[in-house]
Amino acid sequence: MSYVGYFNKMESVKEDPVKYYLPLGEEKIELNTFVGKQVKLTFLNEIACIHCGRKIKKTFNNGSCYPCFKKLPENDLCIVKPHECHFEKGTCRDESFGESHCMIPHYVYLAVSSGVKVGITRKTNHLTRWVDQGAIRAIPIAEVPTRKMAGELEVHLSQHLPDKTDWRKMLKGDVEGDVDLLKLREEVYNYFPEAFKPFILREEEWVEITYPIMESLEKIKSYNLDKQPEIEDRLIGIKGQYLIFAGGVLNVRKFSGYKMELAVVHDEQQSA
Repeated sequence: MSYVGYFNKMESVKEDPVKYYLPLGEEKIELNTFVGKQVKLTFLNEIACIHCGRKIKKTFNNGSCYPCFKKLPENDLCIVKPHECHFEKGTCRDESFGESHCMIPHYVYLAVSSGVKVGITRKTNHLTRWVDQGAIRAIPIAEVPTRKMAGELEVHLSQHLPDKTDWRKMLKGDVEGDVDLLKLREEVYNYFPEAFKPFILREEEWVEITYPIMESLEKIKSYNLDKQPEIEDRLIGIKGQYLIFAGGVLNVRKFSGYKMELAVVHDEQQSA
């Protein structure tokens, strides 16, 4: 059986391990059932904007056409630099978007993915955010009223902690898994500016996250659908927004808007 539709980012449910779903056409495919199977992915040489559906030749910012890239608030620079939020200046691309996505409580958190990092996320989106980053452990350390405030605190803390994930180490499982986040959190609180100390959180436990991975890769090679429109390989795991194959990895989110066909060629688990 095969499925046809336009790629978009994988959805996830925090279980043990994380359960992944891929929206494709009219289907929402449970990808965990594909792990261990020989899978064929074919790019059907058609791309559509994930926002307006317009047919395009290339995407901008993971699935947008150029007009949507230039006008939609989710593609504004302040999304990747939240400390530069300009909602209060009245220049937000979409005021209703700003009110529902930015002018709401946000967490500043510590997470272990390729190492310890500091990050931010909407309070209602923290589990999805941590899974998308491939974190194996995470804990919120502050809750602030707006995205801009979260970004300001993140920038300040990034002077003492990394704020980026090394995706290659994350996929290889080369991470500092024994980090005591409760102990580290207490150290990080010493770096908090006075204005942010009232927003400190003291959760008693961190969140542990496991992923559907059968085996690890020693070397990371990326599949690129623009250069290799057909991939046939054994799916050995899923982590973050990556499909991990025996021969390489595919960043699903990077190719959002690509029309794809997905099929199982061979089930090694059944033939074993």
